[in-house]
Amino acid sequence: MSGRLLGVLRDLPQPARFLLAGGGAAAINWLVRFPLSAVMPFLAAVLVAAVIGMLVGFVLYRGFVFPASGRPVLVQARDFFLVNLLTSGLVALLALLFVTLAVRLGMGTMLAEAVAHGGAIGVGALLNYLGHSLVTFGPRGTGMRVWRRV
Repeated sequence: MSGRLLGVLRDLPQPARFLLAGGGAAAINWLVRFPLSAVMPFLAAVLVAAVIGMLVGFVLYRGFVFPASGRPVLVQARDFFLVNLLTSGLVALLALLFVTLAVRLGMGTMLAEAVAHGGAIGVGALLNYLGHSLVTFGPRGTGMRVWRRV
């Protein structure tokens, strides 16, 4: 990526950068599920894909979306994992619900799984932004205070 393009991207508002970085991580999450589904059940493939997407997301969010966070990287990683654990559980449950509904409505299994997983990731994106902006990459000292309220 050229330095000029990177500069333009870094000048975008934080929510736009979050959508770009999260969209990239979500795309990897969604795409990697297809080969995983060839070797494991749908739910397991969704969960493994979520872990891969999480790792990519952490690197992108930390470097591109929330670079000014003064919180230590290990604390960020812990809170990132906790936020994503909650949202990944929701995404997995929604994916199961959506795939069941799609199949009942007559959609083929492969298409139903792809649509269900993509839709569930979209719902999880909003919760991720809230969690990461308030907890993971928020100002120093905010992470544990927010978790204590939950």
